[in-house]
Amino acid sequence: MADTAVLVNNLVKEFGPVRALNGVSFIVEKGEVFGLIGPNGAGKTTTLRILATLLFPTRGLVNIFGYDVVSEADKVRKIISYLPEEAGAYRNLSGYEYLRIIAQIYFKSRMDVEEAVEEAVKISGLGERIHDKVKHYSKGMKRRLQIARVFMVKPKLAILDEPTSGLDVAHALHVRKLIIDFASKNGVTVIVSSHNMLEVEHVCSRVALIHKGLILDIGEPRELKEKYGAESLEEVFIKVVGYDLAY
Repeated sequence: MADTAVLVNNLVKEFGPVRALNGVSFIVEKGEVFGLIGPNGAGKTTTLRILATLLFPTRGLVNIFGYDVVSEADKVRKIISYLPEEAGAYRNLSGYEYLRIIAQIYFKSRMDVEEAVEEAVKISGLGERIHDKVKHYSKGMKRRLQIARVFMVKPKLAILDEPTSGLDVAHALHVRKLIIDFASKNGVTVIVSSHNMLEVEHVCSRVALIHKGLILDIGEPRELKEKYGAESLEEVFIKVVGYDLAY
C-alpha cells in the first residue's frame, strides 16, 4: 500500500435517523486526480468533510497518507488543503492581502511567505486585479483566488468540493486547467467532487460514482464508458442508477 494516498473502507455517516453514507469504500493513489461524482445529495460533500477532519465518521476507516482522520486528525490537517463548495474570503481585503494572511498562517519564515504568495498570484491568473478588494470580484475570480489559496500551501492532498460550481465557461475552464497542471507538475494528489460529469471526465484519471451514500462503480472514465456501452459519464451514471429517461 506504499502508493496509497487515501484509503476509505466501509465508511458510514449517520445524522440522527438519516444515513448519509452507507459503506463507502475507495482508494486514491499518490499523484492521482480522483473524482467523486454524483447528483446533489449523493454523499459527496459528507465524504469530503470527513476526509478533511471536519466531520467524524459514524463507522469505518479513513486513512490519509497512513494517518487516521479521527485519532491523528492534527497530522492529517498538516498535509491537506480543503476547498468547500461555498468558500469565501474577506470582502474588504484585496486578493493579495487575503493570500498573504493565509501564507503567514502556514509558513514561518518571511521568505517562505513571499514565495507562497508569489506562487499563488501566478496560480490565480488574476493579474493586477489581485490588488482589488474581494468584494469587487466576480464569483469566478473568487473561485480562482480560493484555488490559489489551496495550492499555494503545497499540500500532499488537495480536497476540492465542486470547484467550478456556478462558474461561467471561461472561469470553469481556467479552474480545470489549474487542477490538471498543478497536480501533474507537483505530484499532488487531488480529490474532486462534482455533479458535472462531463467536466470530471476531462480532469480525473479515475472516478467513483456515488448515489444515495453508496459507491456504485469505480474506474477510468474510458473504462467505465466501454463497460456500460456509453458515450459519456452522464450516460454511464444513468445506466448504473437505472434512471428512466421517460420521466
